[in-house]
Amino acid sequence: MSKEKDFDTAFFGQPRGISTLFYTETWERFSYYGMRAILLFYMYYAVKDGGLGINETTAASIMSIYGSLVYLSGVLGGWLSDRIWGPRKAVLSGGILIMFGHIALSLPFGMPALFASIALIIIGTGLMKPNISEMVGELYSPEDRRRNAGFSMFVFGANLGAVVAPWAVPAASAGFGLNLWHGNNFHAGFSLAAIGMFFALVQYVYGGHKYLTNTSSEPQDPISSEELHKLIVRTVIAVVVVAVILGGLAAMGQLNIANVINLITVIAIGLPVYYFVRMLKSDKVTKTEKSRVAAYIPLFIAAAIFWGIEESGSVILALFAEQRTVLHIGGWHFAAANFQTLNPLFIMILTPVFVTLWSRWKNQPSSPAKFAAGLVFAGLSYVFMALPALIHGTTSGRVSPFWLVGSWFIVEIGEMLISPIGISVTTRLAPNAFKSQMMSMWFMTDAAGQAVNAQIVKYYSSATEVPYFLSVGVVSIIFGIVLMFMVKKIHSLMSGID
Repeated sequence: MSKEKDFDTAFFGQPRGISTLFYTETWERFSYYGMRAILLFYMYYAVKDGGLGINETTAASIMSIYGSLVYLSGVLGGWLSDRIWGPRKAVLSGGILIMFGHIALSLPFGMPALFASIALIIIGTGLMKPNISEMVGELYSPEDRRRNAGFSMFVFGANLGAVVAPWAVPAASAGFGLNLWHGNNFHAGFSLAAIGMFFALVQYVYGGHKYLTNTSSEPQDPISSEELHKLIVRTVIAVVVVAVILGGLAAMGQLNIANVINLITVIAIGLPVYYFVRMLKSDKVTKTEKSRVAAYIPLFIAAAIFWGIEESGSVILALFAEQRTVLHIGGWHFAAANFQTLNPLFIMILTPVFVTLWSRWKNQPSSPAKFAAGLVFAGLSYVFMALPALIHGTTSGRVSPFWLVGSWFIVEIGEMLISPIGISVTTRLAPNAFKSQMMSMWFMTDAAGQAVNAQIVKYYSSATEVPYFLSVGVVSIIFGIVLMFMVKKIHSLMSGID
């Protein structure tokens, strides 16, 4: 099979390598979203119900900061790929760590297993996510018009696994309706997630050698011995600083989950600021590339706001599903965790629509304009969730599950305007010396959004339901409108990139 990316049309008109990355991502997302579908409930359910008995508000904050760290770790993964390993080895190493993270959760060892799993999956996803997306970009030349469609297909593959997982993993936890165990057995569900990650690794190893580009095996900007020495010194300093901060908190009796979350929030917001400054000042970045990096800043902020809303599906909307939603339609009963399937389901439905739209729309809006529209849709999805309480005049009792269905549908329209477009525009705006690290910046939009979520989820409850949804939704809509007025300026800074 030829590896010439300009002529390879073996996979539905796309390069054959897309199939390998497509199915690898499918199984990896099955494992990740299957785990997330039940993790919040595992943390705050009482011990007698199979959970850990963590305070509900704390569990919600942990879920958000966990998601933030998963994407924040992409900085490490991008750097290792660019400077030491190359994307292919980084993805393989990350996948192995993720699998062992799910295995840790499948073992009945309580809080130690939870935190061990979190650490493994955070590092593993950081190695895998930015680099597998970068490998998709490597399959296309910069002028290839199939690029956006190819990224849309890749995102579709991710959601193919994610749409099945919220049914399969909770079903495993419940014994598949066969009374295999009494009550919830969350560890059985986490075991199924581990099996999914194993299949991802099999697909990646099998197809990678034959269909992926040779450039993915080598780092783009190999590190020199002098740079490595400086890195070691800086790493030691960073570790010492963190140790001093944690030691200071411990000495004051303030070393607790809440303060650790606060510290991570500061890092998640400060790190992208550092990276933008570094790229804009780097001698390795040309004047044109610096203009493109500047254009990326408002898109970064817009994406962070969007992901703050979109990622709330596994936290705020999961709590709404469990506590405020009727969990049956007629005689069909379902679990609160099953609502997590709505996100990927609507993406699967909408992806072919938007792929066709972008392929046929000759004078389509620019990427910044699509971002602005996506923010407005995200805000509307939250405003929509305020309506049940406003209509009924109370936040007590349960409401139709179709409120959640409608909210997810609206936000996924926004995701189709931001997610595949954002991945594609990130790879095109990336400076040559920061290719994988720029991809990490895309995942830092999610990290920053979820870090903010970790702070504001503390204010969500049934009593604050209406002001919570309205305030967050209106902020997103206002920023979307402001961004719309900035479209021409941003587009000019992009220097020829649509």
